[in-house]
Amino acid sequence: MISVYALKQGGRVETGRAIDPAWLDPASGVRFWIDLSNPTLEEGAILSKIFKFHELSIEDALSEIHQPKIEAYDDYLYLILHGIYFRKGHHDFETRDVDFFLGENYLVTVSRGESRSLQRLRDICSRNGYALAEGPAALLHRIVDTMVDNYRPEVEALNDRINDIEKQVFEKPKPNLVRTILAVKKDISSLRRVTLPQRDAIGRIARREFRQIPEPIVYRFRDIHDHLIRLSDEALLFQDRVTGLLEANLSQVSNRLNQVMKVLTVITTIFMPLTLLSGLYGMNVTLPAFPGGGTADFWWMVGLMFAVSAAMLWFFRRRGWL
Repeated sequence: MISVYALKQGGRVETGRAIDPAWLDPASGVRFWIDLSNPTLEEGAILSKIFKFHELSIEDALSEIHQPKIEAYDDYLYLILHGIYFRKGHHDFETRDVDFFLGENYLVTVSRGESRSLQRLRDICSRNGYALAEGPAALLHRIVDTMVDNYRPEVEALNDRINDIEKQVFEKPKPNLVRTILAVKKDISSLRRVTLPQRDAIGRIARREFRQIPEPIVYRFRDIHDHLIRLSDEALLFQDRVTGLLEANLSQVSNRLNQVMKVLTVITTIFMPLTLLSGLYGMNVTLPAFPGGGTADFWWMVGLMFAVSAAMLWFFRRRGWL
C-alpha cells in the first residue's frame, strides 16, 4: 500500500496514493513522505520509474530482511534500520526492518508488516504539517527516535524475566529451568544482533558523514546514538547475567545429583555387611549358634544387623560423610 503525505506551499498537507513527478524538483517547494507498506511489485516499481534509485538499493529495499546499514548515493541517502517487537510466548525478538530513502525534499520508507513507529507518524502527518515542515531529515529523525523508544519496554520486560529466573535459580530451582534460561539467552542474542549494527549506522550520522543530514538534525541523532549505546551495553550485561545463571543452575543440579549419589552410596555400603551376614547364616553348613538357640538365633541376627548399621552410620557421621 502506498501512502503519500505532501506539504504544499502555504502549509497545506495533502494525502493520497499517487505522487506527482514534479515534486522531485526541490524548486517545487513541496516536501513529501512516501510510505510503502507491504508493497507489491507494481507499487515498488515507483522506486525505479519515478525516483530513479540505484538498482542495488531497490533490491535491498524490496527484500525481506537485511542487516542495518547506511549508504550514500549521489542525491539521496539509503538507510536500513530494524524495529523489534517482542512476542510473548514465542521466545524471540521479531525483527522488522524499515528502509529509508532520504532526498533533499522527500523521504521514502519501505516496510513489511505492521510498524508501530510508522503508524504513529502517519497519524501525526495526516493531522498537521508540522512534522513535514521541518524537512525530510527531521521526519527521518522522528521515525528513528520512535523506533528506538519502542525498544525500552521490551528491554525492561526482558530484564524482569531475568530477575524472575534469578529468584527461581537461587530460591525455587526447577528441573526444567535450563530450557527457560536458554530461551532468554536466545532473546538476548536477538537483541544484540539488532542493536549493535544500528548503533554503528546511527553513529555515522552522528559524526556528520552525510551531507543529506543538516547539522541541527545531526545533534538529535546523537541522542539516539546514546540510547543505542546504552541498549547495547544492557544487552551485553544481560548476556553475562544469563551465562552466570546458567552456570549456577548447572552447578546446583550437579550438587543435587551428588547428594543423591552420596545417599545411595551410604545405603549400599550399609547393606554390604548385612548381605554378608545373611548369606553366611543362610548356607546349609553348621555355624556357631547364638545363646538360646532356635527362634532366638533370628532375633540375635536382627540385633546384630541393627548394631552394625548403627555403628557404620555413627562412623560416617563422625567422618563428615553424612
